[in-house]
Amino acid sequence: MKTVRPLIVMFLAIMMAPGRVAAAQQHIVSPDAIAAATAQHASAHDADRAAIRAALARPEVQSAAAKLGVDIHRLDGAVATLKDADLERAASTARQVNDQLVGGASNVTISTTTIIIVLLVIILIIVAVN
Repeated sequence: MKTVRPLIVMFLAIMMAPGRVAAAQQHIVSPDAIAAATAQHASAHDADRAAIRAALARPEVQSAAAKLGVDIHRLDGAVATLKDADLERAASTARQVNDQLVGGASNVTISTTTIIIVLLVIILIIVAVN
């Protein structure tokens, strides 16, 4: 009986070990899903930054910035430092500027000028805070 008990204990321990290892390797969310979500988040941020840079590259925006005494190159550099909520807000405004000026519209209305100024003020505030 003394030799049988250790053998049974060893047999049960060996039989239970693979179940614990397999259970430890299971994930609630797969690594592929995490990688895809991270890539999607990064691409959304890249698209937002591209929209802001496209708005800053417009001659109308550059002339408005020059009238306000704002260095457009400094603003362009600040785009890389924008984070989540600020980036989304600035990108939304930039998209409005881009949409209103599509097709080479030569006349800038008051609402477009207002949007441009708001975009510049948002970026300046964010740069000043950082």
